[in-house]
Amino acid sequence: MRGKLIGIAVASFAGAACASNSSYEMSEEVSTRLAEFDRTGDYQTCLGIRRINQIYPLDERNFLVRVGVSQYYLNKVSGKCSGADNSFNRIQYTTSISQLCRNEIISVVDNTTGFFVGSCSLGDFERLENKPDDAEAEQDES
Repeated sequence: MRGKLIGIAVASFAGAACASNSSYEMSEEVSTRLAEFDRTGDYQTCLGIRRINQIYPLDERNFLVRVGVSQYYLNKVSGKCSGADNSFNRIQYTTSISQLCRNEIISVVDNTTGFFVGSCSLGDFERLENKPDDAEAEQDES
C-alpha cells in the first residue's frame, strides 16, 4: 500500500496481567516505573512518528512512549491491550499519516507465530518530566 507507514515496537517491559476493566489496579512495578517521572497534565492527541524512538508497554493499559533521547509520554489505552506486556510479543500499528494519534488501533503480535493476540486504541499522550536525581535536588536547594 503506497503512502502507509508501519511502525513496530518490541515489548521490552514485563508487567502484571490485569483482571478486567472495572477492577484494574496498577501493579507495583508499573507504579515504581512511573514514580521516576512527574506527570505534567500536558496532553497531546498526536505524536510525530519520526520523533518516536520506542513504545514500552508497562502493562496491558499503560504505555511509556520515548521521544528523542530522554523525553517521555504516558499513553493510557482504551480498555486492555491483551499480551502487550509479554516480552515475546511486539506492538504494531499502521497509519496513513506521519503521526500516531489518539484512537489509532495498535495490535499485539506474537513474535514467534506472527499471529495477532490483542489490540486496543490509544488514548491521549501525557507529557512526563524526569524527576531530578537526589544529588541534583540537593544542589537546587542550596
